[in-house]
Amino acid sequence: MAEKKFTKEHEWIEKSDQIIIVGITEFAQDQLGDIVSIELPQVSSSFKQNDVMVIIDSVKASSDIYCPVDGEIIEINEKLLEHPELINQSPYEEGWIVKIKPSNPEQIDSLLSKEQYDELVGQNKE
Repeated sequence: MAEKKFTKEHEWIEKSDQIIIVGITEFAQDQLGDIVSIELPQVSSSFKQNDVMVIIDSVKASSDIYCPVDGEIIEINEKLLEHPELINQSPYEEGWIVKIKPSNPEQIDSLLSKEQYDELVGQNKE
């Protein structure tokens, strides 16, 4: 399995060849509660790192999802339009949100490791 990297805003990425897959973390979906809808970006739209690219609406709140790196959206998870709850059920597999072709791949190196992310959200207090 490819190594995941994380952002301080609770997105995860997984690099696969020259593409990155982006979703939100287990922690983020847990904080949001039941997700009821999602606004996805257009395929071929481009974003800069930290731009808002997706809006998730849950029973608790509306939440912005930020682009983890500069790049172009090459695919969106269309299943989420009818089944946004996939993010709650499977945030790291079925609930992925977009695939991006990074225009600045070295930005990936600045993202958090799993250990750093777990520390950020306080999940390493076993």
